[in-house]
Amino acid sequence: MPTAPHRILLAKIGLDGHDRGVKVLARSFRDAGFDVIYTGLWQTARSTMFAAMQEDVDVVGVSLLSAAHMTVMPEVLKYKADLGLDDLPVVLGGIVPEADHAKLKDMGVAAVFNPGSSLDVIIGAIRDIAAKRGRRNVAACRRGYAAGEAAALARLITHVQRDGLAGDWSPPPGRAAIVGVTGAPGVGKSSFIGKLGAALRQRGLKVAVVAVDPTSPITGGSLLGDRLRMMTADPDEHFFIRSLSAGDVAGGVGPRCAEVIALLNGFGFDVILLETVGAGQSDVAVRKLVHKTLVLLMPEAGDSVQFAKAGIMEIADAFVLNKCDLPGADATAANLRNALDDDRPIWRVSSLRNEGFDDVADGIVSLGRNQR
Repeated sequence: MPTAPHRILLAKIGLDGHDRGVKVLARSFRDAGFDVIYTGLWQTARSTMFAAMQEDVDVVGVSLLSAAHMTVMPEVLKYKADLGLDDLPVVLGGIVPEADHAKLKDMGVAAVFNPGSSLDVIIGAIRDIAAKRGRRNVAACRRGYAAGEAAALARLITHVQRDGLAGDWSPPPGRAAIVGVTGAPGVGKSSFIGKLGAALRQRGLKVAVVAVDPTSPITGGSLLGDRLRMMTADPDEHFFIRSLSAGDVAGGVGPRCAEVIALLNGFGFDVILLETVGAGQSDVAVRKLVHKTLVLLMPEAGDSVQFAKAGIMEIADAFVLNKCDLPGADATAANLRNALDDDRPIWRVSSLRNEGFDDVADGIVSLGRNQR
């Protein structure tokens, strides 16, 4: 395994109605030791390349089954150029006539794979393509960071993840409200953050998200799927999302999260949200990296005894009862309130109905004022 896994972003662009094949690819790349960012169905060329820029991936893989490759790929390459990603390889998989392969490569597509291509051939070819991408000039990245260039921020995050903040350089101090978002697997953290981020952006705040997903203990690869719950087809330059793998770090966070947060803070974001891996009762490392911690629960997630246990419930500065459109929300809220011996907020939200997020956003705005 490489010490730093290659990062690949897989995208379905256009109106393809299913993504079974690309999900098989995502799992296969994970099992081959890659960090895989999957962005979901119905993305645009612009949103795809915008995500690739923020994630600083080594390769972008576009999956097309609609025979729209001669329309879509020029758009993808246009946005690649517009974002200054000249050295980023883009590959294509799908129903592509052999006669079009040369045309696509002439326009700048690094490789084309038809449905009959074996997984071993695809993974081997993309590993070779990713390995040819050179390391970045860190001094140039720092200059771009100081000039407010998001691509330079993304590249510095990669550098910090791989090598740490070496030398005498450090990002400037920031004034962001840094908020941890944690909770059990499946409680809806990513969807919650997507809706909360939109509410904070409506208040004119610049928002960054660090989303941590688990790493395979067998292959060292990760399927980083949080982004697809947050991103939209119309990207927002002031809503920055970065997916990270947890590596072998315990407690629900990932390696060098503190340094990554410092980079985001120095870049000028108003709010930084740190989403943990799906957490258990003793996964409390997030509290050392943030100013405040939100613990997400869902209806019928436990009774008053469960809520009174030590660990993750203790570190909450506020609770969010998500999925309040489900039965049992009232009883769960009552059990939680009865278990608490203080007046910590319990915010009730529904990501499905987009309800309750104004109260959470107002609470975070108030936190930001207190940080100042």
